[in-house]
Amino acid sequence: MPHRTTTRTLTLPDEEATAALARRLAALLAPGDMVALRGDLGAGKTALARALIRSVTEPDAEVPSPTFTLVQTYDTDIGPLWHFDLYRLSGPDEVVELGWDEARAEAVALVEWPDRLGPMMPEERLDLTLTLAGPTARRAELTGHGSWAGRLDALDVTP
Repeated sequence: MPHRTTTRTLTLPDEEATAALARRLAALLAPGDMVALRGDLGAGKTALARALIRSVTEPDAEVPSPTFTLVQTYDTDIGPLWHFDLYRLSGPDEVVELGWDEARAEAVALVEWPDRLGPMMPEERLDLTLTLAGPTARRAELTGHGSWAGRLDALDVTP
């Protein structure tokens, strides 16, 4: 069967719209999933990641940025969730040292700066790119690969 992709582009007028998208995506997550978060510094990757993690843990959970720790792990109703920030890595070999193989085998992997994965990038994933579209607005481009293509087709994006 050929590899299927679907792309959807959304305008998120404010931080609440970004959080709402994160909640909708969280409802679609399953063990073994990877969400690749892309965007410039300040584009909202961490805000979206926090909202997504709080959706599958506790609404007031502490969700520190993994910028310096490189990875944070969470126990959720859907299983473990690993939040990676690969910005400071020099190459894909360093990802293995962070527990990448374990995360891919049993967890949801939420990855900021996924291009650092190089050839370790899984074919089956959700790519989510955020760009600034105004003082408070963001544009989100979501590309689903494999099973994520069908999940994106069914994603409810109404406010």
